Amino acid sequence: MEPKSAEYKFLSLLAKEYPTRAAAAAEIINLQAILKLPKPTEHFMSDLHGEADAFTHILCNASGVIREKADRVLGQSVPAVERAEFATLIYYPAQKLAQLKPHQADLRSFYRTTLYRLIDTCRVTASKYTRSFVRKKLPKTYAYILDELLHAHFEDHDKDLYYESILATIIDTGEADHFIIALCELIRDLAVHRLHIVGDVFDRGPRPDVIMDKLIAHHDADIQWGNHDVQWMGAAAGSDICIAGVIRVALAYNNLETLEDGYGINLRPLALFAEETYRETDISRFYPRITDGGDYSPVDVERAARMHKAISIMMFKLECALVRRNPELGMIDRALLEAVDFARQTVVVDGVEYRMLDCDFPTVDPRDPARLTPEEQEVLTRLRLSFAESERLQRHVRFLYARGSMYLIENGNLLYHGAVPMRMDGTFDEITIDGRTYSGRSWMDHCERMARQGYFAPPGSEQRLKGQDFLYYLWCGRQSPVFGRFKMSTFEHFFIEEEAAHAEKKNAYYRLIEDEGEATATAAAAAILEEFGLDGAQGHIVNGHVPVRAKNGEAPVKAGGRVIVIDGGFCRAYHDKTGIAGYTLVSSSRGLSLRCHSAFESAQKAITENRDILSSVDIFETNRRRLLVGDTDNGKRLKAQIADLERLCAAYADGTLIERA
Repeated sequence: MEPKSAEYKFLSLLAKEYPTRAAAAAEIINLQAILKLPKPTEHFMSDLHGEADAFTHILCNASGVIREKADRVLGQSVPAVERAEFATLIYYPAQKLAQLKPHQADLRSFYRTTLYRLIDTCRVTASKYTRSFVRKKLPKTYAYILDELLHAHFEDHDKDLYYESILATIIDTGEADHFIIALCELIRDLAVHRLHIVGDVFDRGPRPDVIMDKLIAHHDADIQWGNHDVQWMGAAAGSDICIAGVIRVALAYNNLETLEDGYGINLRPLALFAEETYRETDISRFYPRITDGGDYSPVDVERAARMHKAISIMMFKLECALVRRNPELGMIDRALLEAVDFARQTVVVDGVEYRMLDCDFPTVDPRDPARLTPEEQEVLTRLRLSFAESERLQRHVRFLYARGSMYLIENGNLLYHGAVPMRMDGTFDEITIDGRTYSGRSWMDHCERMARQGYFAPPGSEQRLKGQDFLYYLWCGRQSPVFGRFKMSTFEHFFIEEEAAHAEKKNAYYRLIEDEGEATATAAAAAILEEFGLDGAQGHIVNGHVPVRAKNGEAPVKAGGRVIVIDGGFCRAYHDKTGIAGYTLVSSSRGLSLRCHSAFESAQKAITENRDILSSVDIFETNRRRLLVGDTDNGKRLKAQIADLERLCAAYADGTLIERA
């Protein structure tokens, strides 16, 4: 091996981490052992839409996985009520302990029984991992004791005596509560190895910021961006139209909590402007939807409606400017404010003239409808500064970029939020931008590059503005992979009565994968999987975005099992349409199971009444044999590491490299 060769340089770098042949051989042994462990569990969730309480609960119970393990440990001899209480303790340990302790006649006996059960449950949960991996997960304060309890061998010990001596000390020193909490957190941490969020953390629900904090704290989470996410990414990047868009959605659902409490966005400039400019204006089309059952004063609702109309008109003006400076995006027909005949009070949409329900626009000049007034420009400037200075928002969006993507390929599954744009003949849509034509995977890759450009290109540069405009296109563009519809008919819903104008025709992708002729759907799914380098007959597409109307008999598994749609309606606003409160997917070493969830009432009822989210489990694909780590994508990476280490051992053996003891 030549000293200047790439191979020599690579092995020399590797030798810094493994300075002897014995060290390299030991790591090979360790990695070979890991390959024989069962495949860790993956948890898939989608379309969370700010429903932080429901998300937190399903994260805590791992879509029922933890309850299953607890039931297995406790067995049927323990009453169902007691098993439910034990599961709730694992989900919410501090709160549940506070509720249970005052009712214990013998607190010491309660602690002893609970600790025994938690240790057994933790051992079952940890069985998929190496001792080294579990040790790294242990809380530092109790790492030594937990390691002993979870991995001790009792051949040479009296088991009861061994346990009793440790547990008695834990109780006697007043550490039982802290130890129980640490065990519960460890069980939850080990129950799911990787968490996949298939888009739409933001909008509609009250606290997407809380969800983002939990995702950042999670040991291994990734996100496939949804259209609601990319609009927030654009707002954080400084795009005026994305800022107007996220504020409009918040006002539409009367949800200012996210903006004001979650991110500290100062909406006072908009509120003052709306009060002054829109006070005598018709706001009947802009009253917010109230979905949380809250009791809001008429004054507050009217204030929100005025703000809603004010920011919507700004958004429609900005949309006109955006589509005109980006003709290649093919959205010029969405410059609808410029299509209004103010004298006749009509508008032309898709070639059809409609009467406007409302032309009461105090800031619109009919001679130049898209021109912002100086007051509107000032409001947008101050809002842009507020978004830029929100440290929490910027941290959350940086996480979205760092751990997010347009799609993910993992363990034979292709994850994306919306759609791969297609034609009805089953071929991929072709999109030409700046002289280059994209389709299928190359279009998804281009969309991701542009989304990153909108945030990371130098401030004030042409590239950054183009990327910011593209982030808005991803929110609502007709060939956007995260939108998947012909248009976003916000303007039409506000100002046109005829339902025909409101229709948001879906991309052919949806008609193909939902085709009643299974051969058509299966062929479309296979074409997509193969486009992304997966087996069209064995792989799966995990999809979100479009709520599955379960109450109408719609099934989430489509295309002969190749497509799994897990948007079942986390968002409260969708519950009436779907009849359920969300689907989640669990992929374990034994197969795939779809979990259908009922509505979550509250964390308080879950704690005090042990009200878990009622879930039905559909195990729709069972592996012929239990999958091991070696069968996964991570297994491929570990095998590549083993091959590198074997080359290093050979280099030590033949004298090419010298061991550094």
